[in-house]
This record gives sequence, structure tokens and C-alpha cells, in this order.
Amino acid sequence: MIAAIKPAGSNTRGLLAYLYGPGRHDEHLDPHLVGGFSMLGMPDPGRDENATLTQLARHLDEPVQLRNSEFGKPVTDHVWHCPVRAAPEDRYLSDTEWAEIAQRIVQAAGIAPAGDDLACRWIAVRHADDHIHILATTVREDGRRPKLHDSGIRVGNECREIEKDYGLRRLTKGDRTATRRPIQAEMHKAERLGWEQTSREWLQDHIRAAIPHASSAEELLAYLEADDILVKPRRGPSGDLLGYAVGRPGDLNKDGGQIYHPGGKIAPDLSLPKLQARLETSAPEEHPTARRNRSTTAWHQATEALDTLHTEITDKSPDDGGDARAQAHITALGELIEATAQIAPIDLRPQLQAASRAFAHAQRSQVRAEDRAAHAVRTAARDIVNTATGPDGSALAALVAALVWAAILAGRWHEAKGHAHQADAARQAVWHLQSAADDALAPTLTELESRRPKEETRHTLASDVRAAVPEHAERILADPRWPALATVLAHAEAGGHKPHQLLKEAAARRELGTAHSPASVLITRIQHTSRYPAPNRRAEAARRRTVNSASVSGRQQPRSTYPVTAAAPSVGQHGRPRH
Repeated sequence: MIAAIKPAGSNTRGLLAYLYGPGRHDEHLDPHLVGGFSMLGMPDPGRDENATLTQLARHLDEPVQLRNSEFGKPVTDHVWHCPVRAAPEDRYLSDTEWAEIAQRIVQAAGIAPAGDDLACRWIAVRHADDHIHILATTVREDGRRPKLHDSGIRVGNECREIEKDYGLRRLTKGDRTATRRPIQAEMHKAERLGWEQTSREWLQDHIRAAIPHASSAEELLAYLEADDILVKPRRGPSGDLLGYAVGRPGDLNKDGGQIYHPGGKIAPDLSLPKLQARLETSAPEEHPTARRNRSTTAWHQATEALDTLHTEITDKSPDDGGDARAQAHITALGELIEATAQIAPIDLRPQLQAASRAFAHAQRSQVRAEDRAAHAVRTAARDIVNTATGPDGSALAALVAALVWAAILAGRWHEAKGHAHQADAARQAVWHLQSAADDALAPTLTELESRRPKEETRHTLASDVRAAVPEHAERILADPRWPALATVLAHAEAGGHKPHQLLKEAAARRELGTAHSPASVLITRIQHTSRYPAPNRRAEAARRRTVNSASVSGRQQPRSTYPVTAAAPSVGQHGRPRH
């Protein structure tokens, strides 16, 4: 059950005309009162042909008029309006049950607390089977105004209790991280102008699309302006940016003026302070293992950045700031999904864009993010949108497959923390990402299966699978994509890699139990990993001896400018050096 409190109004008679009227599309059937502050003597224009809307409006407005005459300054925001709607699959509720529900809603809101004889006047009008509208005038009988602060939270909590008591569909409690639902006026305006989205939805998509392109709030606003978004910055006397609002071209008010929306009203995480925290974090010192990847493409670097998520999201203790780091990585993950959607081949973009929209709610929670912790993932997103070349097929397939696993991890973390809405958003994103991953891998699979190794080689490689991942071996070997995986393993072995080791490493990076095609997961992981030269065993042994000698002697050995492996000859499959 959803109760959506609308912005306060000033025209009681006007709202009644809508509630008792035919509706904008003739959807109002048999409008009538089902409840109110006092049903005795209450005029009901829906059931009494002698009653009028003006009479009912005056009846509700009496305390307002008394207060206005006493204080001189008229109240202009006294109309409280709250539609209450049951889920489509819920059972039919009688008028008596809707009256009871309305009573509980106004009590929870503070409109009419239980046992308060001087509370506000209110009515509940029903004009459809599945919902009612509650209208109240927010001046009490004693002339005071009711305390309605946080009434939306209290009403939402009461709706959860109503669902339990009446056997209705159970929804999860809100946590004030969701975007505001479009109101009917916004939806009707979009329909009238031929827009597929309301202005706030359209602006949200454009701001999120701009985030990977910017490294500061100023850059973000400049990018939006270049994208023909109308931007109204708010600055202090020093010129510092204090806030911003954005407008959609052609979105005008009744007087012909441009309508602007503050970022924080578009989505909670798009306020200026939240954006500054995400965009303007300083870069941490580069980890030594990252330096070897500078020659790889942005797509491969993004996949490698995602490899850290398992540790950052699942292995960090909350006492060590693990929750803040996890939330930061999940937020940056959303930016990487958006960046991938912008640069991916056109046939993959619809599913990736849908994944980005779905994941938007998973990007924010009540946990405060330590944004600096996710610098690598956020940098990967910026590198992708600024790269001049598109990805090759295997690089794209590896990245999208890594995004699937990362979104699964994000959903698990949210679920463990009790973030029901965020977990659901992550699950929706996984569905779209998995569809994109299948499409991205399809050309690679076709090419691999066309050059599958001989049956004898496949038999030998199957033994490697059983030895490396025995708990998943039968699923992998029964997977229709096993021949393609065998091709990848045979190619990697020809390049000096050990199939057994590659399989173990790939399985450690991604849990195979949840994969709908474990062979596909292994293909993308092994293709990504095996593009590096096979480890040089002699060079590694020499490095260990050097380190051990330094430890024994107690003297610091001089550091070579080049890695040890560069000085050692490459070793072939049979142990003979290549020259």
C-alpha cells in the first residue's frame, strides 16, 4: 500500500472538484465519501443530489476561515492531500475497510491524533476500487496548525502495519534515499509535449551521464551546458559554487518562464555537496602492481579495477571503515556502468543504459561513502569515456561480465545491511547486465567454436577442469559453451600458461555457483588474464634468491629500473630458453 502525500495546496473547492469529477480520462467511477472527521451532517455530493462541492468545501474550511478572520493574515497552504493506493494484486477492500485505513493514516500523519477532539477536519473520497484520496484542512479547531514534520515517514510506517493487518502485499520500508516519484501533473505535461520522460527523470539521466566526464563540480556544470542543459549556478560573494539548478529546454511554467530543478530535488545523491565529494577527491598514491598496466587499454584497466571489489565490498570490517569503503565502490560502480553504456557498440547500449538507470538507487544508501577509496574504479570510468578507440570483442565481453559479478556483490552487500530497495535495484541491474554480457560474448563464442581443439586435447583439458574446480566441473563440461572454453585453454597453453592454474585463478575471481553459464564466465576471465605473458619461473626464482640474500646480509640491494623478468631469457614449454 502506497500513501503519497502531495505538496500543500490552497484551494479546497478546486481539489474537491477533481475528486468528485470524471477524472482526466473518465477513470473516476462513483465518487463518494467513505470516511471523515465526522460523518454526521457531512454533505456528500456523490450520494446526495442536494449537496454541493461548495457546501463541503465550506464545511472543511470553517477552522481556516475563523483563523484568517482572527489573525488577519490568511493561511494559503492549508490543503493536505494524500492518495492511498492498494497493490494491483491486493484483494478488494470495502468502504468500511477503507474508512478504517484512512483513520489510521490521518492519525499517523498528525492530522487527527487519536482522542483529539480539536484535530483538523478531513474526509476520504473513493472513486475507484483500488484507492482513496484523503483531503484535510490543516488548521485545527482551536486555530493552531498541526505538527506534520516527518509525517511522510510516519505514514509510510503505518502503511506497513496496515499491509500486515489486512493481509495485503507487503512492501519494504523507505529509507529516504529514493528519488521523488513523478506527480501526475509532470506525467501529463510530458505526455502533452510528446516527451518519453518527465523533466526530472530526463535531467537525472543527463546528469548521471555527465559525471564520468568530469573531475570537479565546475567541470560537470560546464559539460551539462555544452549538452544544451540549462544551468543556473548559485555562487557566494567570492564566486565559490554554493549550489546549482538545471532546466530542460522547453519546460516552461504557465507564465512562460523556464522551470529549474535543484540537483538534490532531482535525486538525493545529485546535490552539490554529494557531487563534490565524489568528483573532487584527491588521488591516492598509485599501487605498485598498477604500474604494469599502463600499457593496457582502458577496457582492460576497468576490468582489473573491478577485481578489487570482492575484497573491498565483502572482506572489510565495518569497524575499519569497511562500510564506507564498500558504499564508495558501489557508487563508483554505477559510474562505470554508465560510462560503459555510452561507449559500447550501439546494439548493446539499450541493456547497459537500462542497467545504469536501475543501478542508480543501489548507488546511494544511508551509509556515508569514503569516496577516495574508489578512486581506481572512478578513474576507470573516466578513462573509458575519454578513450578514442572502442573495445575489441573479448575486452568488452570481459568488462561486462565483470560488471555482472560486481553488481551481484553490490546487491549482496545491500541485502546483508538490510537495504531492501538498493538490493532490489542491484538485482534489476544484474538482469540487464547479464543480457548485455551474453550479447557481447556471442561473436567471440562463434569464432572460438569454429576452431575448437581436437577431441583428444579436449579430453586432456577436461581433466584440468576436474582437477582445478572439482565442485563445478560437471556443470562446466555439460555447458554448451565448453568447446569454446576448451579453445581458450588450448590457446593459452600454447602461449606458455598452465590451464589448471588459469582455471583456479578465474574461479577464485568469480563465484561460479551463481553463473548461469560457468563456461562463459571462465572464457572471459581466462581471455583477460592470459593476454599477459606466462610467468617466467627462472626469473621469479632469481628474484626470490636476490630478496633472500638481501635479508641475510642485512644490506639494502639497489633497485633496478627494470623488472627482473626483463633481464632473464624467456623460457619455452620444455624448459629451454628462447633467444
